[in-house]
Amino acid sequence: MSWTKLLAINSVQHHTTSKQELDGMRALIARDLADAAIPTLSEDRCFATAYNAALQACTIAIACAGYRVTAKKGHYIVTIECSVLAMGKPAREYADYFDNCRRKRNQIDYIFANVATETEADELLIQPTTFVELVEQWIAHHHPQFA
Repeated sequence: MSWTKLLAINSVQHHTTSKQELDGMRALIARDLADAAIPTLSEDRCFATAYNAALQACTIAIACAGYRVTAKKGHYIVTIECSVLAMGKPAREYADYFDNCRRKRNQIDYIFANVATETEADELLIQPTTFVELVEQWIAHHHPQFA
């Protein structure tokens, strides 16, 4: 889907970001990654918290591209897909992985307990960290005013 189509169906709107706004999101990511690494946290909470860090990284890329997700239904999936629109191919492999995690996070938050395994939680702690690094490299190259 294109930005034009997403604008037309009110899933995104134009947005002018600032370094201050992005730094606030960076602080959320740092907090969530630190919280997800707490050894006594359940696998489900680790998974959901690390997922939130990934979602915030997607949001940073979208903001740098000049948009904000406004979709009420499917907000998370729109955010993941828009990160690919913003960054292009480098974000694609992460987007597919994060979309799979989105489904599991939905079960964790709304349906079941004890959904995530220790391996899944550990992996989801690594993936957002590497994705955040990719986003920051992309920002430095394409939007250095926000680095």
